Amino acid sequence: MPHPIASSPRARAGFAALLAALATLGPFSIDAYLPAFDRIRRSLGATPLEIQQTLSGYLFAFGVMFLFHGALSDSFGRRPVILTALVVYTLASLAAAMTGSVHGLIVWRVVQGLSVGAGMVVGRAMIRDLFEPEDAQRLMSLVTLFFGLAPAVAPVIGGALFSGLGWRALFWFLAAVGLVLVAVSWKLLPETHPEGKRQPFHPVPLLAGYREVGVNRRFLLLSLAAGFNFNAFFLYIVSAPVFLGTHLGLGPRQYAWLFIPSIAGIMAGAQISGRAAGRLLPRQTIGFAYAFMASAAAANLLYNFAFRPALPWAMLPIMVFAIGFAMAMPSITLTTLDLFPTRRGMAASLQGFVSGMVNTLTAGLISPALSPDTRWLALGMAAMIAAGAICWLAYLREARERASESRPMRRRPV
Repeated sequence: MPHPIASSPRARAGFAALLAALATLGPFSIDAYLPAFDRIRRSLGATPLEIQQTLSGYLFAFGVMFLFHGALSDSFGRRPVILTALVVYTLASLAAAMTGSVHGLIVWRVVQGLSVGAGMVVGRAMIRDLFEPEDAQRLMSLVTLFFGLAPAVAPVIGGALFSGLGWRALFWFLAAVGLVLVAVSWKLLPETHPEGKRQPFHPVPLLAGYREVGVNRRFLLLSLAAGFNFNAFFLYIVSAPVFLGTHLGLGPRQYAWLFIPSIAGIMAGAQISGRAAGRLLPRQTIGFAYAFMASAAAANLLYNFAFRPALPWAMLPIMVFAIGFAMAMPSITLTTLDLFPTRRGMAASLQGFVSGMVNTLTAGLISPALSPDTRWLALGMAAMIAAGAICWLAYLREARERASESRPMRRRPV
């Protein structure tokens, strides 16, 4: 018998909105405080490197904990893991709001990172728990649609809060958001992973599961493809203080120049992905998505080498790239989860870990190295999408070889 969420369009939309809010908490916690970087540095007497560590430490913890959220939910259920993580996140946000040193802020940002990824990882597994592939792609696209609002809203809210009330108001606000999500999830979030299907929480089967998933070549190629696709876009998000403030001369309250076109692209791509479900094969949707991303990266490269970046033209390639990224994400994610039907939580965890490590590398090393010159940023985007396309093509080759090996050989007629 189908779950009530799967059979009711209204319940499905509410479920998608809640999962999107949970998934959005991670990137929201980045985007909301980017406009306040300089103010936080001066307030705490920190160096630029120390302030950068509040971001890279958060992202590192975010990526490492991806290894465990899904595996824990495979053993103890989806709902308890999400609720516990939300409580930890809320307490860490309160502590960050009250800290008196940059080192304290780094510590509490790390704790935020350790807890904030549960909604994103476990939510993906919950979608596949309840829905068949076509409906799962539609719901994942709907989550992406809602998810796309966060980067547009977060810097605007962050800029308004720290300009009017100081940077600590940002973390009070994040604590309030966490508290609301605890209450709503406690009341509305269902358990989608019944006890009869749970994996034992014991080191031996747990390590066996990590080995089964983590060394699978197709899994690694898909996870890297998703990570490179996102980071070609994420490079501009984490470089926003330099890209917008230095190169385009915009103030903190003008960050919407980057985020609104980007989110418009994400929302358009999510709608296209949802409409493609059942009409195109997932690999066809991903192929069209790569055409968008490659075209956008090439146009961005040509523009930045030919002209001095200016509004609004500097934003158009990023918006088009976002369309392709959002088209590809649901199909790649679901293809990855379907490699391991009995360990979807662990697969979601390890996929998130791979992408999270690429995020950390982008925020900690690549963005600081490339952001001084917009041409370097354009080269970074092009290199990442090329790497993502190579991983995707390698996955297709692996899948074809595996399919041909599994076909029974035809007997020659005598």
